[in-house]
Amino acid sequence: MKPHLIVLDLDGTLLTDEKTIPVKTAHTLKKAEEKGHQIMIATGRPYRASEVYYHQLGLQTPIVNFNGAYVHRPGDLSWRPIHETISLPVVNDVVDAMQDFSFHNIVAEVMDDVYMQRHDEKLLDIFGFGDPLIKAGDIRKYLRVDPTSLLIHADSKDVDPIRRHLSEVHAEVIDHRRWGAPWDVIEIVRQGLNKAVGISHVAKWMDIPQERIIAFGDEDNDLEMIDYAGVGVAMGNAIDRLKTIADEVTLTNNEDGIAHFLQERLKLE
Repeated sequence: MKPHLIVLDLDGTLLTDEKTIPVKTAHTLKKAEEKGHQIMIATGRPYRASEVYYHQLGLQTPIVNFNGAYVHRPGDLSWRPIHETISLPVVNDVVDAMQDFSFHNIVAEVMDDVYMQRHDEKLLDIFGFGDPLIKAGDIRKYLRVDPTSLLIHADSKDVDPIRRHLSEVHAEVIDHRRWGAPWDVIEIVRQGLNKAVGISHVAKWMDIPQERIIAFGDEDNDLEMIDYAGVGVAMGNAIDRLKTIADEVTLTNNEDGIAHFLQERLKLE
C-alpha cells in the first residue's frame, strides 16, 4: 500500500475527554508508521500545549499549530517554518469594536507569549500550559508586535453577535472559528488560514498526493481540513456540520475512533 498522510486533530479527536491518548490508538498509529505511513498533528493549540503529545507519539513530522498560522518541524532548523500573523492595526480595531459587545476577555498570543486584556485565573489554567510569558492589561497598550492569534472569550449568547460583526466588518483581513464546549471562545487568525492550508504545504513537502491524506476531526476548525483530505473522517462526537461534509464517520474520541478506522482502512493488525 502506498504511504498515506494521517492527520490528527487533538482535542475531541486524538485525545479522550481526559486529554490522554488511548493506548489502543497509540499502538495503531505506531503500526501505521511501521507500514510506511506518515502521522502528523494539526491543532488550534500553540506548540507548547501540543508538544507533550507530539513527543508521546514519537513524531518527527511537521506540525500545524494555531489552526494553520504556524507550521514547523520541531527540532529541524533546516525546515523553513510558516508563521502568518494578524496585523497589529487590525487587532486594535477588533479590540476597539469589542467595547460595544459583552465579553469576558480578549487574549493575544505571540507564539509563546500571552497577552490578556484582563487577569483571569480560569483562563490561565488553559493559556499557562507550557509556562509562557503572560502579561495582563490593555492589549492595545502592551502588544507591540503582530500576534499569531487573537481569542475572544464571551458568554454563549454573545458569541454569534460577535462573529457576525467580525464577518461583516473584518472578513477581508481575518478568519474566525468557535471553540467547542466547555469554552465559548472565538479564535481569530489571519484571513485565508486554516488547517488545510498548513497540511497542503506539508503534504507537498512529503510528496503525498491529496487523495492519500486521511484526516480526523470533530469541530468547527476542522471543516476545511476534512473537506480537503482525500478521506475526511468525522469523529462520532463531532458537530453535525462536520459529519455532513465528511467522507466517513467513525467512533468517538473515547471509543478509539481513530484506531477503529485505520485498522480497517489501512489493513493494520
